[in-house]
Amino acid sequence: MQETLQALLFDVDGTLADTERDGHRVAFNLAFREAGLNWNWSVGLYGKLLAVTGGKERMKYYLECFNTDFACPADIDGFIAELHRSKTAHYTALLAEGRIPLRPGVERLLREARKKGLRMGIATTTTPASVQALLSQTLGPDSENWFDVIAAGDVVPAKKPAADIYLWAMEKMDLRSAQCIAFEDSENGVKSSMAADLRTIVTVNDYTREHDFSGAMLVLDNMGDPDQPFTVLQGNHDLVKGAVCLDLELVQRLAGSGGASA
Repeated sequence: MQETLQALLFDVDGTLADTERDGHRVAFNLAFREAGLNWNWSVGLYGKLLAVTGGKERMKYYLECFNTDFACPADIDGFIAELHRSKTAHYTALLAEGRIPLRPGVERLLREARKKGLRMGIATTTTPASVQALLSQTLGPDSENWFDVIAAGDVVPAKKPAADIYLWAMEKMDLRSAQCIAFEDSENGVKSSMAADLRTIVTVNDYTREHDFSGAMLVLDNMGDPDQPFTVLQGNHDLVKGAVCLDLELVQRLAGSGGASA
């Protein structure tokens, strides 16, 4: 028997907001400059670095594969952690300036789910401070309380594509995977949600448009709004027939379909 949908679980970077190119990347470069480093992550390079999830892990990957001539300090973990703290401060400052808006349809869906009593959670590899800053600046100072749980950063040791962050979130919410739907934007994200046995809806961005989303229920260009319809990239077109945006009725229809994959 099909279980009733009880919760929506959201990734953050690239899913709720296009934070990567004009947010995190810019903040990394500001932190590097502040530390006296001549590192510069271009749009193209950052796209390659996104193969690795987690900001500290991404810097290690950069040093191991793209900047092998850099003389790393003895305490490389401490060095990277300090850079990451600086980067987070720059990122929250960018948010405060209103430079990173939510993606189309996101606020509409969040408010609808909240109004109708559907539970919500966050499952992301970004830091709690970054999540809190994004929510506060885009949805208001009380919006963190809209979510039953914010699973973020280093709360679990293995980051996406491992399933750990989703499993941790569901455990805290006392829910089973059959009672939830996940929202992602990347191949690593979908691997993570599917490893947690979660049905997944994908909204792509410029960095992830060509990723492999095999197994996702539905792949869209964005969640859409009534005056800005979404485009279905993969999935069962019959299930979304007549819909112009990803509203709660459509999400529940997809949940009741048995999780047919794209």
